[in-house]
Amino acid sequence: MKRQTIPTNYLKTICWFNNAIIDWASAGKQYTPDGKTDQLGENSFNFGDSAIISADGQYAFIYQKLGTKGLLLKNGALLREINRSYYCADVYEYPAAFVTLNSKTFLIHCPSEYCRLDFEEVETGQIITNSEGRNPADFFHSRLEISPNGKYLMSKGWFWHPWDAIKVFDIEECIQNPKLLDESEFYPNVGVEIATASFIDDHKVLLGSSDEEAINDELLKNLPPKHIAIWDINLNQISKPVKMNIEFGNLFAINDQYAWDIYGFPKIISLKTGEVVDEDRSLSSGLQNSSIIRNIEELPKVAFNQKTKQLAITNGDSIEIIGQ
Repeated sequence: MKRQTIPTNYLKTICWFNNAIIDWASAGKQYTPDGKTDQLGENSFNFGDSAIISADGQYAFIYQKLGTKGLLLKNGALLREINRSYYCADVYEYPAAFVTLNSKTFLIHCPSEYCRLDFEEVETGQIITNSEGRNPADFFHSRLEISPNGKYLMSKGWFWHPWDAIKVFDIEECIQNPKLLDESEFYPNVGVEIATASFIDDHKVLLGSSDEEAINDELLKNLPPKHIAIWDINLNQISKPVKMNIEFGNLFAINDQYAWDIYGFPKIISLKTGEVVDEDRSLSSGLQNSSIIRNIEELPKVAFNQKTKQLAITNGDSIEIIGQ
């Protein structure tokens, strides 16, 4: 495992853009692995603990993971404020993701209801999925993720009692028919709690189940508790489950052979055996294993670079970049 330490100054948020780390809450302060720094914006925002960035780097969204408000930026300047429902907002991660289609960038979030996903055109503020007849299922959307080539949206959220689950949506089909956002047509046929998931490519998803007791014993053959497997969205098939003999949390797929796990400390696990093949116990990466994070006292900021498969993890006044 390769590790590089980058010292910082007054770090508030981190997100990857190309091969650099940017803190948009601190006037777009940019840190590169070669030790160089730059400032991309003019204004600092005394707000937020997290940020995401659009594919072209033009737009950013600063938000509080356990808050109701966010700031939408263009080239580091404030475009407008964004809000989500108060309902249980202090319990689980704020749902937000950028996607670009036909040269237009959209912010995917839940501006009207905790259970309703919408696409907002960033330039105009128009909610293009605000159509009549919307009737969203009762699901707390969270940890939104876009597949590598932009075909699918995945929500790694939960429903009551609480129970972690995932829902996947075909982005272009949902824009054509927003009612498809109300109840996903794509989900793995399992009877266990899906605590974590990560896109491997545009049609394969790494799944990780919690140790909660199954709610459907007939589906245990597909995925038992505390196992990992690969779900093929197109075929709606799940690979042979692999038992995990360690506690694991948020997984980030490297490829169809390996994945990062950041429960406690960063480690690389084999998707074939479930074994840890590399680890760094000297770096704390938090104890998150759900979208529900209210009771986690210390939660370092973590950003995954989908292109390079590197992780950036805050460590006091430094950023640690780790890779294979």
